[in-house]
Amino acid sequence: MTRSDPDSYTARELASHIQHTKIAVGTTRDEMLTHLQEAVEFGFDAAMVAGSWVPLAAEVLAGTDVSVASALDFPRVGVMTSAGKAAEAAELVRLGAQELDMGVQVGWLRSGDYAGFREDIAGVVRAAGVPVKVMLELPLLTDDEKAAAVELACEAGAAYLKNASSGAIETANPESIRYLVERAPAGVLVKASGGITTRGQVVELLAAGAALVGTSAGISIVSDTSDDSTTSY
Repeated sequence: MTRSDPDSYTARELASHIQHTKIAVGTTRDEMLTHLQEAVEFGFDAAMVAGSWVPLAAEVLAGTDVSVASALDFPRVGVMTSAGKAAEAAELVRLGAQELDMGVQVGWLRSGDYAGFREDIAGVVRAAGVPVKVMLELPLLTDDEKAAAVELACEAGAAYLKNASSGAIETANPESIRYLVERAPAGVLVKASGGITTRGQVVELLAAGAALVGTSAGISIVSDTSDDSTTSY
């Protein structure tokens, strides 16, 4: 068996690559506590939560191997000011976030404002001081814009490149992941995101070079009961 075979991974091995995501509007405290407990029980890489739940996540996950992850300028990507984004990054880290996923100013990139696009990311990287994953929204970009986005994000200090912010932009696929892996310099990793609902998808994305995947379907994936009815980010 090769590592492209879904059966070649144990549930725990797959979980170690999954960032267990719960960012739904209206999530209750009890629902969030369950989410965090699941992250520990199944051995997920991180619990991805909305910023308002970071303090609770930091409290519950303290002393475990599960990281506290959050996102900014998301799910409506590219609507925050750069200063506001950097300030939120610093606040989330103060509250206990250990890594951040961030939306980018796609409109600035498409307008040719490469300096602004790069500095928007760099400001978050400087303010956070923790690994920052940059959502590049590849399907919205031309070939030249994709290449520029990768280069600028890496120059700005991105720790991870992401193909998209959610399944509304792109269902994560091996082609997009390979595109990023082939262009990322040493030390910059790739996270797959968007529409990831099955064990087979996760294994394909890992085989393409993704280090992490983000999904809200993690439990069904590692339990091999996954289907296409679960949202993914």
